[in-house]
This record gives sequence, structure tokens and C-alpha cells, in this order.
Amino acid sequence: MTTQELLLIEDTPSLQLVYASVLRNGGHRVQSASDATQGARMFRRLRPPVVILDLMLPDRDGLDLMQEMLSDQPETRVVVVTANGSINKAVDAMRLGAYEFLVKPFDETRFLSAVGNALADYAPGTVAPPVLLESKALDGFTGNSKPMQDIYQRIVSVSRSMATVFITGESGTGKEVCAQAVHDASNRASKPFIPLNCGAIPADLLESEVFGHLKGSFTGAIQDKPGAAASADGGTLFLDEICEMDLNLQTKLLRFLQTSTIQPVGAPRPRKVNVRIICATNRNPLEEVRKGRFREDLYFRLQVVPIDLPPLRERGEDVVQIAREALLRFSEEEGRNFVDLSPDVQALFRTLPWPGNVRQLLNVLRNIVVLNDGPMVTSAMLPLEIMHHGEAVAAAPVQYDMEGSKPTVTLNGLVGLTMAEIEQLVIEETIAQHGGSIPKAARVLDLSPSTIYRKRENWTKP
Repeated sequence: MTTQELLLIEDTPSLQLVYASVLRNGGHRVQSASDATQGARMFRRLRPPVVILDLMLPDRDGLDLMQEMLSDQPETRVVVVTANGSINKAVDAMRLGAYEFLVKPFDETRFLSAVGNALADYAPGTVAPPVLLESKALDGFTGNSKPMQDIYQRIVSVSRSMATVFITGESGTGKEVCAQAVHDASNRASKPFIPLNCGAIPADLLESEVFGHLKGSFTGAIQDKPGAAASADGGTLFLDEICEMDLNLQTKLLRFLQTSTIQPVGAPRPRKVNVRIICATNRNPLEEVRKGRFREDLYFRLQVVPIDLPPLRERGEDVVQIAREALLRFSEEEGRNFVDLSPDVQALFRTLPWPGNVRQLLNVLRNIVVLNDGPMVTSAMLPLEIMHHGEAVAAAPVQYDMEGSKPTVTLNGLVGLTMAEIEQLVIEETIAQHGGSIPKAARVLDLSPSTIYRKRENWTKP
């Protein structure tokens, strides 16, 4: 039972009544305000430990009110409430000191959990945990480019929330590293982080892998299996390659997200679990929705906090920093004596398109270290396909005519390459010329975006 009164600031009368009733049924004492003016006055009188604040108020911006309250009483834990279309505003609130955010609609369990966590963390005389880029959770990342600084800020801003995170990005950009960072920066860091690659498991086994099964529920079920969702109870479930999931299983996943219950194959009844969902894909999820391969309602349920990881070619000096760190690490593991990259190798790395992104770069460095010795990585040590890329990019850039429409390419640098290598160069250069947009490149090349996604996946496979 809460000894101090909580403050609820919500301008919609029906929602105010519902939220207050849920809080009281949960054992909390609460007072309600209908606008920012009344809320500010009641805040000064009550000095509440927790404020539940709707960001969209009729008389004032909810963010301004939150900052005023935290300036007056920094230890207050503010749980902000927002509609799905205002998710960026909720992220801004987290950056400015909010403790948690809830996206409408949310269920009673989720609401009480957020308020309970805020109360448990409340301590008079303390300040809400700051959002810092130096979080240990970001140890898996390397690079300080502006695109990555934005990613770091978003990761730490949303980590304390229970909101579903949808990570997108090309293959090899570090989506699992990002998911792990969100988990490690959250208050679930001590609980399990369970990754599941939806594209690596046969469709007929995926339901069992996600939700579990009972012994004897199907041929081959020789013992009970808890499933990834149950194993992640209290922690985080990371569903990689979510767009590969079978449509029938997408329906069950949507039900799981709406009810927080799972029903293992063969189980007579469902049971509750407390799991945060993070998902990822290297495809364009909206394109998958348009093609009928991904449920629209599931997409909007998952797309609460989007994080789009930038490709390596857009990260500037990060490519050299990542390469240097990997070189030293691999050199120590393999008993080599490498200490740095030669200037010409550094210059080449900055200009390459890196279709396989960080994963491809790490594979290149591993190849160099295994087959050579230092102290300096030279051009002669580079794998043949990397040299081909460098020669072709330098000798045959795509140029546009005066109208900017028809590309013209010389054959210098292309003669001697295989057709597969030329195809890859043309596709990657077209994508780069269109700001990294695969749909735009697909229109120019007269291909479907899914064909390009599939080709890129094949190029990055070892």
C-alpha cells in the first residue's frame, strides 16, 4: 500500500477515471488533475513520489510541465503517457529525465508494473538516473560518428522503458549488439537476454522454440521444453529476422504481445510471463507488409520505438576505428604482431561500400591476421575481392548525364571481374547513389527490393 499519494495528470475524463481506478485497486492512493495548471498546483501541494503524466495536455506542453516538476523536486519519478504517433516526444521525455513511458493502449499489468518500479526506485533526496552515453551497456559498440551518437542516445533513452523496440538495418550492422545494449542498460539487465533467430529455425519448429511444448505433444517431443518466451521471463526476448516468421505464428505472437500470456504446444491453458520484446530485421518491414508477408497489425504493435542502424559506409572514421580495434584483438588471439593499418589501406577502407557492413569488415581483418604477420597491414595483404572493389570504385564511378537521369559507366576497372562481382558493384553503387535507399535503387535497376535484399544476404554469407 502506497503511503504517499500519487499524482495523475490526464485530460481525458474517461481515461482519468480508468487509470485512477486501476491504481486504487492496485493499492495506491492517487489524486487526479485534468490539465497542466491544476497538475502543477497539486504537485506543489502533494510533493508526490510518482507522477503519471499525459504529454498531450490542453493548456501546456507536457514536457515543459515535467521539466518544471523535476526542477522543483528532482527525486520525483515521472511516468509519461503518450499516443503511438508521439513516440519521439516520449523519447525526448526520457532524455529530459522521465523515469518510464507508456504508449497507449496499455494493459493494467503493464501500467501497475511501471508505477511499481517507479515507486521502488524512488528515494527522497536523489535524482532520477541520468541518461549517459558512457553507459557500460554500450561496450559492444565501437565508433563516435554522429549517426552512432544518435543511436547511443536513443538506446539509453529507451532502455528503462518496457516499450517494444524494432531494430532495422542492413545485414552486419550490429542489430543483436544493439538489442543486447538495450537490455544491459535496462532494469532487466540481471535477468535473461534470450536471442532467437527466426530465419534459422524451420517454420514447423518455430512455434515450439518460441512458446515451448509439453512432452508427447507431437512426434519427437520427448520432454518438456520451456521455449524462448518462458526462458526470458523477467528479462528480454530478442526476435531476430522477425520478417521471416510464418504468418500463422505472427498471429500467435500478436496475441502474446496483447495478453502477455503464452500457451506451450500441448498445454491445456495459457500462463502469464513478464517479457520485454525486441525484434530486428534486415528487410524493409513496410515493404514486407505491402507484399503480404508481414501482418500490418503486428508491425504497428512492434514498431513502438524504432532504431535504424546506419550502414558502415555512412559512419565516416568509424570504419578505421573498428578496423584498428579488431586488428589488435585478432592479432593477440592469433599470436601475430600487427599494430596498425597502412595509410593507403585506411584510405581504401573509407571509400569501400562495405555491403556486409561491420561483419564483412571483421571477416576481412580476421583473414588478414590469419594469413599474414605485421606490424603493418598493407594493400598486398588484402583479400582479392576487397582489391577488386577498390579498383572498380576508383576507376568506374557512376556518373549521371546533364538531366541527372541516365547513368553512364566506363569499363575501366570492370574488365577482369566476374559477372557476379560486377553485379554486386553495380547494385551497391546504385544504392549508395540513392542515399542508401534500396527501394529507390530497385526502381532504377528494374528489380524488386526483395531481390536486392536477398542478394545482399547471400553476399555476406561466409
